[in-house]
Amino acid sequence: MKKNKLVKGFFSLFLVISLTACDKGKLPENGIEQSKEIIQNLQEGEVALVKSTGGNPIARVDDKGEWKYGGDPSVLVDGDTVYLYTGHDTSSDSEVDRAIYVIREYVCYSTKDLKNWKSEGTVMTASVFDIKWATGSTTAWASQVVKHYDKEAGKDRYYLYFCTWDKTSAGKQSIGVAVSDSPTGPFEDIGEPLVKGTLTEPQSNNWNDIDPTIWIEKDSEGVEHRYLAWGNSRYYVCELNEDMISVKDLNNDDKITCGQTPEEADVLDRTMSGFTEAPWLYRRQDESGTYYGDYYLFYASAWREKLAYCTTDNLLTGTYRFGKILMPPTATSNTNHPAVFDFKGNTYMIYHNGSLPAGNGYRRSACITRVHFNEDGSVQEIPETVIGLDGMTSHIKTMTDKCISHVTFVNATGDSMYPYKDMKIGVEYGKEELDKKWVMCEGKADEKNAAYVSIQAENKPGLYVTANADKSVTLAQDVDASEETAKTQTFRTVKGLSDEDAVSFESVSQPGMYLTVVDEVLCLTDGTEKESATFEIELNQ
Repeated sequence: MKKNKLVKGFFSLFLVISLTACDKGKLPENGIEQSKEIIQNLQEGEVALVKSTGGNPIARVDDKGEWKYGGDPSVLVDGDTVYLYTGHDTSSDSEVDRAIYVIREYVCYSTKDLKNWKSEGTVMTASVFDIKWATGSTTAWASQVVKHYDKEAGKDRYYLYFCTWDKTSAGKQSIGVAVSDSPTGPFEDIGEPLVKGTLTEPQSNNWNDIDPTIWIEKDSEGVEHRYLAWGNSRYYVCELNEDMISVKDLNNDDKITCGQTPEEADVLDRTMSGFTEAPWLYRRQDESGTYYGDYYLFYASAWREKLAYCTTDNLLTGTYRFGKILMPPTATSNTNHPAVFDFKGNTYMIYHNGSLPAGNGYRRSACITRVHFNEDGSVQEIPETVIGLDGMTSHIKTMTDKCISHVTFVNATGDSMYPYKDMKIGVEYGKEELDKKWVMCEGKADEKNAAYVSIQAENKPGLYVTANADKSVTLAQDVDASEETAKTQTFRTVKGLSDEDAVSFESVSQPGMYLTVVDEVLCLTDGTEKESATFEIELNQ
């Protein structure tokens, strides 16, 4: 007796489903596409699966459709628009092998719905011609933009705080600031560092002064405070003057110094255990937009970098209380960088990983996810995800109703374990529910071919089901963006070998070979054991 193959789930805004073929709001049975327009382009015996579009990474290609890498994301919410800023990662394979960042410019993207991102182009370059105190033109490291009313100019202006290597400060990293009349630039550097690397003594390295973050608010008495924080290994915080381009003299001694308290210094060293870099300041708002409760400091911790947070009641003098680790090291990047913001009543985090083809810690990509708070104000864990805000996951089930999953593993902290390329896949391999969730993407070998699909692990972004030459099938990263790798990570979907209402997956790199379960392990076979090479797809939102 044929079993009921009703697919459970909800309609995705990004599904291309013909309303003449299925009722609005319903998913097609078995996740197989019903659109007549798509079906008529299929070859005999082929089927097309409903694909998940959108999702992470966001802002992934340039105007020519080429991969565009960019890390250390930051966000500005300006009215009904969210602006995303990243450095533009362009390291070659050789430079990646030598752990060299090549980031020549800051770029911007904008959105009004957090799903459709428009490229706004370059907002500032790291050129020594544009930043005259910089030692070179390839270090557009982390930045953040903020809007502030310029009383002297009588208008809002935008301030980009950034870091780069500084020839005026013994070659150390320093914090700079550039100004523009528009959130999309161009931004013009003020001509000198805002905080010199030589100021923040004692130091643990020459790149202590990186990754600036800015926070502006009025206190209960209506006095505005403009806080700037930054650091690598050491964590610094200060207040800015109303001009936004100079450090406030907290102790009124007519000089700017670094120390431990506002009584003795103006730039305060608040270094804490576990802090590595990438600080981001945030505070919650009530329904009227009034800030309340503790300040949150989100940051990168240890190596490979995890994301963590702590809280304090006073950015300058308060105790910073550790919260928890929010995100383990990502599956594809050695670093991470949080940007937390509110938009239309919800809280979001943008972070980076290396999940695009040929991505890694030197060719990174921005991703987005929701942030959720517990009643006591603590932050819930934030796993990295493929689907982001608008994608869709699937379960892949055998004809005996068992889930295909990848082996459960925690992303390693040691560099020698990367890139992942041989993680096992099989029947009920994963111990966690997320290990069973897959994202059906457009086929990497030919995104226009409706019968092609690439299958990405939802909780391991950048890792795909991969057909290896020895007929094994593993979860692996696309480390080179080559045509050959794309083929190994693409499958042609055809009517199920044992049930035409189901689906079978034929390898594009090895035609005639199908994904098959043998002794509970996923591998490639010629499909002789038809039922073992036939699967049902269960769609989820």
